[in-house]
Amino acid sequence: MSTPVIGVLALQGDVREHLVALAEADALARPVRRAEELAEVDALVIPGGESTTMSKLALLFGVMDPLRERVAAGMPVYGTCAGMIMLADKILDGREDQESVGGIDMTVRRNAFGRQNESFESGIAFKGLDDAPVHGVFIRAPWVEAVGAGVEVLAELPGADGPESRIVAVRQGNLLATSFHPELTGDHRVHAYFVKMVEEHLAAE
Repeated sequence: MSTPVIGVLALQGDVREHLVALAEADALARPVRRAEELAEVDALVIPGGESTTMSKLALLFGVMDPLRERVAAGMPVYGTCAGMIMLADKILDGREDQESVGGIDMTVRRNAFGRQNESFESGIAFKGLDDAPVHGVFIRAPWVEAVGAGVEVLAELPGADGPESRIVAVRQGNLLATSFHPELTGDHRVHAYFVKMVEEHLAAE
């Protein structure tokens, strides 16, 4: 099997860290800014950043509609933080003019865990990665308030002010999303999980 080529949407956010994490997970990683670059990759990572700015830049660079088409056609995509918001079918606390790629039947609340100075880190049990908790970095992170029947919940974080858990990682088909930033930790298991998703998709084509 050939090595999958995975792009990182390089409009804003922690692009370099994702490129490194994907390379460590045995993928060929390259930045993607335009539609012609998107057409050359097998899959895509949408990094963290500021989701409203990212959506505006995606429209400006002419990549939003081609990305929606690739998602609808089954291309694997992994979104972290702002990338999770970009993959949500419904966004709470977003700007009225904010657009998303969509694809995951979930409702996501922006900045749900608080502002920049309320960022935190936590160990998270991640379904399918049973050897040790994933170290999650939450920076102005969203959480998932509701999911549809076709969405698999991969990780939850107990509420800080009580027993209520918040969904922080989900998968629907070839789409994966996390509230947190595994690319900032040196633990590349979530990226390896995504690379395996991409490999399985390519093998099935």
